[in-house]
Amino acid sequence: MFQEPWLKGEKAAVLQGGFLLADKLCQTGSLSAAKKEEWSTVGRPIIDSIGELYGQGQREHEEQVCLRKRILCTIWSKLLEKEREKNVETSWKENALFSILNQLPDVNRTVLFEVIKSMDFYKIYVELLMCLQPADLGLEVEHLVQYVTIETTAEDAQLLLEVWRGLWRGNWGGAETFDRVFVDQFTGAPSQAPKRAKLDPEITSDGSVMFHLFRAVREIKDAINSSDLCCFALSNCLDSIYTSYLLDHQIELSAREKLERLSVEVALAKEHNTTERFDLVKVISEAQKDLAAVETPSKFKPAGLTFTKAMQTALCLLRVWEERGLLNVAEKCNQRRSVLLLRNSIHRMLQSLDKCSETEGEESANELKNALKKISEGMLHNEPTKRSYEMASIAMAIIDHRLQGFQEFPQLFVAELSWSLDGNEWISCLERNKTVFKQRELVMKLVSTLTAKCQTDESVQNCRRLKDVVVDLFCELLTSDKNDTLVEMINLSKKGLHGHLPQSLTEGFSEDLNLAFNCIIQGGAQSNSDLAVTAIARVAFQNPEATLRQCCHLAVRNLGAHVHLSKILKCLSGLGAQPSNEERTKTGGSLLCRCLQETMEDKLSSSKEQEQFLQFLVTLMDPSGDTGRSFVPPQEAFQTFILPYLSSPSSHHYSLELCLRLLHSALVLEPQDGSSHWIMDCSPFPLLYCLCQLLSDSCRCWEVTSEDVHVSMESKEVLTSILSSLGEVIGKEVAVAPSVWSRALFWLYNKVEALDWTVRFRLKALWGDHFKNEVPSSLLEVCDLPEQDWSGMKLAQYGAGTGLLAWLECCCLSDVIQNIMLDSLSLDMLSPDTVSMFSKGFLLALSQTLPWCTMGEWARLIQAVKHLLNSGRLHVPYSLEYADFLPLLDLRAFACELRLSVLLLRVLQLLCGSSCADWLSRPGWAHVGRLYASTIRETLDSLKAKLPPSASPSDDGGEVGCQEVLFVLTQLFCHVMHVHVMMPSQLEPLFLCALEILTLYEMTLAVHPKSCTSLESDNTRHFLKTITDNLESDHMKSILQQKIAQL
Repeated sequence: MFQEPWLKGEKAAVLQGGFLLADKLCQTGSLSAAKKEEWSTVGRPIIDSIGELYGQGQREHEEQVCLRKRILCTIWSKLLEKEREKNVETSWKENALFSILNQLPDVNRTVLFEVIKSMDFYKIYVELLMCLQPADLGLEVEHLVQYVTIETTAEDAQLLLEVWRGLWRGNWGGAETFDRVFVDQFTGAPSQAPKRAKLDPEITSDGSVMFHLFRAVREIKDAINSSDLCCFALSNCLDSIYTSYLLDHQIELSAREKLERLSVEVALAKEHNTTERFDLVKVISEAQKDLAAVETPSKFKPAGLTFTKAMQTALCLLRVWEERGLLNVAEKCNQRRSVLLLRNSIHRMLQSLDKCSETEGEESANELKNALKKISEGMLHNEPTKRSYEMASIAMAIIDHRLQGFQEFPQLFVAELSWSLDGNEWISCLERNKTVFKQRELVMKLVSTLTAKCQTDESVQNCRRLKDVVVDLFCELLTSDKNDTLVEMINLSKKGLHGHLPQSLTEGFSEDLNLAFNCIIQGGAQSNSDLAVTAIARVAFQNPEATLRQCCHLAVRNLGAHVHLSKILKCLSGLGAQPSNEERTKTGGSLLCRCLQETMEDKLSSSKEQEQFLQFLVTLMDPSGDTGRSFVPPQEAFQTFILPYLSSPSSHHYSLELCLRLLHSALVLEPQDGSSHWIMDCSPFPLLYCLCQLLSDSCRCWEVTSEDVHVSMESKEVLTSILSSLGEVIGKEVAVAPSVWSRALFWLYNKVEALDWTVRFRLKALWGDHFKNEVPSSLLEVCDLPEQDWSGMKLAQYGAGTGLLAWLECCCLSDVIQNIMLDSLSLDMLSPDTVSMFSKGFLLALSQTLPWCTMGEWARLIQAVKHLLNSGRLHVPYSLEYADFLPLLDLRAFACELRLSVLLLRVLQLLCGSSCADWLSRPGWAHVGRLYASTIRETLDSLKAKLPPSASPSDDGGEVGCQEVLFVLTQLFCHVMHVHVMMPSQLEPLFLCALEILTLYEMTLAVHPKSCTSLESDNTRHFLKTITDNLESDHMKSILQQKIAQL
């Protein structure tokens, strides 16, 4: 409970003195029996003491308003103490007001109501009334009615009407602590109700407020002698009837309508203001209360007062006061607030009665309408002028002070009122209230306003301030709203906000742009992601094109920046906004893709930059977030980067390999919603044919040509993977709807017939069971293949003796085809001549196949070679041309490795011979060297796996196995050096491969030191050094010999 005394010290003494003096002046003996007619004498000390307490003529500070409420609560509580006969023995313990109440003499209702009238405490009185329980509220209204209906004065009528108006408005006061303490005074035994007018038995005190108010105004109608009070009373009656009987739901007025009504109220208040200071905020607050009450059904449901009786009361008042001429409002009084209130009330009533469909009281309603129309005709209808400046000032005050419903006015303030105020004043309001204007719609309205102001005589300084406000408001939006705003801005102009501003407002943006990105790049992964997103959004809002260009540029040029920048962009999905079909026709795609395309064409000067660009774009294509959508849809990436290159390679500066790698990455991204693959909307069969043509042209990869498209070996590897993926993806769609795609399928099959025969095998998943496997007829001479699945065809390039060449090419295609080839190979193992001829033919075929194999195809082909070696079908004799003495070792476990190495040596001897010298260009030889080095490295891995574990000093078993490994490594080193010397150029992959062999040799000796004696080691070092003497490169020779010396 609130224990602090409400009035203490000097204030309590002042109030006590006033009441004690008044008590002595009372002719009836005490204030508890004071009468209305003697208040002018008795009440003077009380009024003076209250006035002294809060300074009657001063500005109403919040503290003073609080003090006035405490004074009224104290007087009212003293009255209740007497009426409810509270026990002093318990009151001093329970009542927080006991100390002050005990100092005052007893009072009656006369004192309470006269204080309210004299001190203009109407509003405080109503606030306290609205805190009461319904039953207590009803009883208090009865006390008021009983008081004002006896010997009624104009002040009594004013009191009744002000309280009525306040109750009709509703509770607008704050529920302060002492309000609750005051309400506790009513929790005891109820006071004796005043003598009431006869009510129906069902009418309760809380439900009869309307009844008592209407009865009271009817009884005191003869005491009301001024036009102001008549208009006030009629307005109360009509508004109460309207909100209690004719309004069944909340009315929503637009912000502009509310502002217009408020501006009229403010204009009237200014006209009648008699003080030096005009409190605009207070006037607006009071006007808002009236406006809200008119829009809301009354909380006081009528009981004991029917709609008809209420109308009859209003009609009675109209007739009486009309006869007395009180409603003949003079022109000079036509602008009074009471007249305006009545005119508005009449207007509402007439509109509602016209729409009313109730038959009850129809006669009274018609009479009331006629009377109201007659009164209305006698009133002038000119209201104070609604000036736009006044409306803007009111809206600004509502927003500044967060008055009731302030959230409704920002849009009106931004859009329509921006021209009504001085530019500096309007922008200052925006700066003060940024949190109020933090809405996406308002930001866009402000963009329009800023654009319009820049085209007028508005000062550059004000325009710059407004621009800063707009940008700040945008940065405060939620990320989703930021993205929606960015979409709108990009649709308006690719330059965003700057696309609508003069150059004077865009100066310094380049520095801001660089600063934003530099902070992010330097911070890297450690920078705050939210701050980074906001920083990029800020500059993107001002100029999205410049921002995206800078982002793409830095993602390519700065090492590792693409990772962080892609994360930021994916948070700002609005920057990836897709244009309309009309806009796409004009510009060619989204703004982001156009910036990426510029970067791809102009900025990729190194393989590292190409790699970062590819990773950047692939990350943007990857679906992420709750929506599961791609920032750059794979279909758009295909249309923007891939299709233009395939259509016209010569007009683009980036490579075919980059284009194909991008397509390969995009194909991996499958739709998240279960729909068909995106590639099906991109003319898949013409695309397949185009890619098949490129693959077919890859057989000329080592030819020096002047053609626009040169298919490199790296491109061929990506191509084969793409065709395999496309075959599976499109094959599934064809299987689902074969009738839809059958025509396109046969068209592609026939078109591919003119290309290299191996191309069709890349699309095996697409053909399904529709077609046989067509191969050169010579292949069928070396294989036993079933006729129902395989058929031969005559090809000029594949004459007699080319069966093994076709067989090896098939082995390169896929693991499935390779297994079929190995199982179907026709070879008489019992005939030594047949095996010998097969081995010689295999050597020739392998020499022809090797240079045109990709890394993957070569690895697959080596598997087939190993299978033939292990099965004994391929005869490769091993000669000791790099051994001075016969080694007494068991080399059977390493037979495959040694024979494979010798086979490759023979193949390369054949390729490097004079008959094949002009086959390959310099890049071709480099590729062959890489393939050979990859096989040697694979052989080294096989040897590592066969090495025995580290043995203990007493265990000689492990040392014996290591001697074989060391011998094999020596042979491999010699073979590599032999190939290195034969090659037209000194290839780095072979040099590195030789270093790896020596490193493994050194590691084996370190783990198994007994596997080689000192003499053997010395001989081996000398032998290997002699082998390296044949190298042309002194640098390579020096490094290898240093490594050999360390063995």
